[in-house]
Amino acid sequence: MEKKRVVVGMSGGVDSSLTAALLKEEGYDVVGVTMRLADESRDLEENDRGCCSLSAVQDARRVCEIIGIPHYVMDFKALFREKVIDYFLADYARGRTPNPCIACNRYVKFEGLLSRAMELGASYVATGHYARIEQDARSGRWLLKKGVDGQKDQSYALYHLNQHSLTHFLMPLGRHTKTETRAMAERLQLPVAQKPDSQEICFVPRDDYKAYLREKEPACLQPGEIVDLSGRVLGHHEGVPLYTIGQRKGLGIAAGRPLYVVRLDTQRRQVIVGGAEDVFSRGLIAGDLNWIAIDALQEPMDVMAKVRYGKKEGAARIIPRPQGRVEVSFEEPQRAVTPGQSVVFYRGDIVVGGGVIEQPLP
Repeated sequence: MEKKRVVVGMSGGVDSSLTAALLKEEGYDVVGVTMRLADESRDLEENDRGCCSLSAVQDARRVCEIIGIPHYVMDFKALFREKVIDYFLADYARGRTPNPCIACNRYVKFEGLLSRAMELGASYVATGHYARIEQDARSGRWLLKKGVDGQKDQSYALYHLNQHSLTHFLMPLGRHTKTETRAMAERLQLPVAQKPDSQEICFVPRDDYKAYLREKEPACLQPGEIVDLSGRVLGHHEGVPLYTIGQRKGLGIAAGRPLYVVRLDTQRRQVIVGGAEDVFSRGLIAGDLNWIAIDALQEPMDVMAKVRYGKKEGAARIIPRPQGRVEVSFEEPQRAVTPGQSVVFYRGDIVVGGGVIEQPLP
């Protein structure tokens, strides 16, 4: 029996290209879709690797021609502007450190693309993420699991998936390593087999978010003081959003020991600095929660918690708190727990859920 239609989100990179090729080999009716996300594309930059540039569209179209599937370009710029760029600028203005890739996954790639795919008569959307979707045989519940390649695992950025979306998504690369992906792409003679991975923030030229803030949101950059934990003024800055928790370089102050950003106070327009030990937190409060492996957190649970992409997990206990929040208490203090970033909870290789960090507990 012929397999159902699947829309593959194609960025022009090796991961999404191989995803389309593998699903075609498995007999799916595959349609390639490249999303136009932002006017701030990086088309004119040398060695452009942005996922929403004209060169990315051309690469995706060429791959679709080779594997024999249709290719479409869909305009998601308005949604991307509202849910990613506006949020990105607003969070920095609040003294938080946003995670635009998670917002893009949540609102654009999963909710937005899934809705468009259904309009095309598709049963599934597929992406080149390194994570696994499996159904628990006993409970019937859909689970999100880490990719088998520990170095490339992207489950942290996917914790907003829910039981509905998990039934409609395919991620075939979750069971492969990046090395295997490139080798398979070479065997299939895909021209993007050795193409470098895309930049992390596709709409920020040269990854210079400070210059982007100065251009797009200059009103949020008000000068203020750099102070130590006792309130003593050590220097001055050009805007709180230009700093992030744990930062050491670029403070522009002289001291007898290394100093790090430990807190940002937009109300007082202060950047608070301290010693290396002051950057660690024993816990945090998180909100905007999404649970995958459970319906809701009813009682304390021991988990492994990750507070930033690429960071190692730490043993922790999560405790339900009023107003839909959770307290995370770490077994060992964690460095640079940053408001605006996400915390994701694991049990083994299963994603229990996650949320947005609201405040660290010193």
